[in-house]
Amino acid sequence: MTVLDVQDIAKSFTLHLRGGLTLPVVAGVSFEVAAGECVALGGPSGAGKSSILKMIYGNYRTDAGRILIDDGAAVIDVASASPREILALRATTLGYVSQFLRVIPRVAALDIVAEPLRARGIDTTEANARASAMLKRLNLPERLWHLPPATFSGGEQQRVNIARGFIADTRLLLLDEPTASLDGANRDAVIGLIRDKRAAGTALVGIFHDDEVRDAVADRTLDVRAFAAA
Repeated sequence: MTVLDVQDIAKSFTLHLRGGLTLPVVAGVSFEVAAGECVALGGPSGAGKSSILKMIYGNYRTDAGRILIDDGAAVIDVASASPREILALRATTLGYVSQFLRVIPRVAALDIVAEPLRARGIDTTEANARASAMLKRLNLPERLWHLPPATFSGGEQQRVNIARGFIADTRLLLLDEPTASLDGANRDAVIGLIRDKRAAGTALVGIFHDDEVRDAVADRTLDVRAFAAA
């Protein structure tokens, strides 16, 4: 079953400080991702991989094309959806793990990870128990769970970020270099999480600059240089 259907999308940026100069990024981007499939976006830095992820998530508007996501009840076109529709899709269907943790200051790591579950109506006790299990799986020391992540190392913050992104059940999960700040043991833990999501039927699209991680989790790699804008 197709969860994501990207149809001929394009993106360019207008440089207003350069007299309105238009900088094309990608064009004609088309691919599908099925339930339980992980597709890696490949290509050099600057080729447009992150821009494609951000268009799928609705952070960037497209210049053309459609981004169809099956939420289980209807098919939503992210390219033409309203902000309210995009937020609703993120609340139930669409997840995103970025390279950096962006959270409200002074909130404990455990609460940050549990929050997506509480937002789905899961009671605090169960949400905290599942968050604890996720942080333990990612080898974050228990002494840090009740502290805000602002003082954590880059790798510790990334593990909180990953735990938050993986804890809820979503039909589509976007991954932007999830292992960039991690050592070997924690990289292997993330590989295990991605494989679990695939086994559960989640569709995944990811950017993996670590070849070993990409080879371990991706069913296929899409070279975005094929969509370079003229």
